[in-house]
Amino acid sequence: MSTAIIKPHWSPLTIALMVVGFVVFWPLGLTMLAYILWGEMFGGTAEQAQRLLGKTRGLFGRGASNTWSNRSFAMGTSGNAAFDDYRAEQLRRLDEERKRLDEEVGAFGEYMRNLHMARDREEFDRFMRDRNGNRQGYTTGNDHGVSKADATGVGDI
Repeated sequence: MSTAIIKPHWSPLTIALMVVGFVVFWPLGLTMLAYILWGEMFGGTAEQAQRLLGKTRGLFGRGASNTWSNRSFAMGTSGNAAFDDYRAEQLRRLDEERKRLDEEVGAFGEYMRNLHMARDREEFDRFMRDRNGNRQGYTTGNDHGVSKADATGVGDI
């Protein structure tokens, strides 16, 4: 006995639902079309659905003796204590290595920032020397554009 209200075959109701589905939102219409064409393959009786559900529960349930879930993979253990200890030690070692590498990446980033700042400072100093070197009364060096007159407090008026 089939309990589906809308049977997967060409009928005025299924055609109307498909057209409305395409008008409202095209994936709904496409879904209805797929149900009309291939619904028999997916459909069936309620007994078939319960039997399939029972198979699925048996395959993935706790009561099955030879399933993956019963082999403790879901809990993170293999069932072999020596292997679990080895794996835990290797994971700890990898975590330590990751932390060490993260620290090195941070140190290298800081080094590159300092190098970039030094290069920028050198380029700025060179720019200021070139710019102010053509002006009268300005000195070269690390005074960053301060003139001799400004430094002594006596200016050219």
